[in-house]
Amino acid sequence: MSQDRKTKQRDAILAAIERLGRPLKAQEILDEASGELPGLGLATVYRNIRRLVESGWLAEVEVMGEGKRYERAGKHHHHHFHCQDCDRLFELEDCPDVDFASLLPEGFRLAAHELVLTGSCASCERQSLPGQS
Repeated sequence: MSQDRKTKQRDAILAAIERLGRPLKAQEILDEASGELPGLGLATVYRNIRRLVESGWLAEVEVMGEGKRYERAGKHHHHHFHCQDCDRLFELEDCPDVDFASLLPEGFRLAAHELVLTGSCASCERQSLPGQS
């Protein structure tokens, strides 16, 4: 990122990512950054995402069957929760104390693991309660 010139668009995108603090789709970044910089386009967001990933500032997060999301790079090992109602992805701070290698068939070698829990986030769960809006 050091070779890229600083722009209002880049600043708005960085601020949006920092403010929301969870893995985001490009459209979520655009929606948040547009509040600070109306007229920002999706192509500009994607261009900046690509540069931020290349520079090591952003990391890609992939959830099977979903598009890529992006979060700050350099975080400690963690997993994610995907809300099936609002489609947001949240970070989980812990990793279960499981011997994942023991789950493998004989002769297999584990290189890494990734968990994505799925359900309803607190906000969606509150909205689904009777008498709630």
